[in-house]
Amino acid sequence: MRNYLAGLADVCSVLVFVAIGRASHEEAASLAGFATTAWPFLAGAGVGWGLTRAWRRADALVPAGVGVWVSAVAVGMLLRAVSGQGTALPFVIVATLFLGAALLGWRLVARVAAGRRTSAPAG
Repeated sequence: MRNYLAGLADVCSVLVFVAIGRASHEEAASLAGFATTAWPFLAGAGVGWGLTRAWRRADALVPAGVGVWVSAVAVGMLLRAVSGQGTALPFVIVATLFLGAALLGWRLVARVAAGRRTSAPAG
C-alpha cells in the first residue's frame, strides 16, 4: 500500500471518530469546533508515524499500526488536557477502543485483501 493512502486512512479514521463523537453529543457542526476536537488526535497520530517510522511499512500492524494507535490516544489525551479539553475516563476508554478498531482494522482489511490478490489463481 502506498504511504499516502495509509496516511489518508489514518487521518480518515481519526476524523470519523471525531465526527461520530461530536454528533453523539449533539455538538455544533462548526468547522472550528470540529478542528478543535480533531487536532490533538491528528497530532498524536503524526507523532506515532514519526516514532515508528511508519512510512517504511505503513500498513503493518506492528509497529506502525500499534504505534500510531497508542500515540493517537496517549498524545491526543495529553494535548486535550493541556489545552483545557476534557479527558474523562469514559471518553478515554471509548477513544482507545474506537481508534484501535479503526487504525488497526483498516490494516487488517488491507492485509487480507493483499493476501487474496497474491494467492488468487491466474486465469
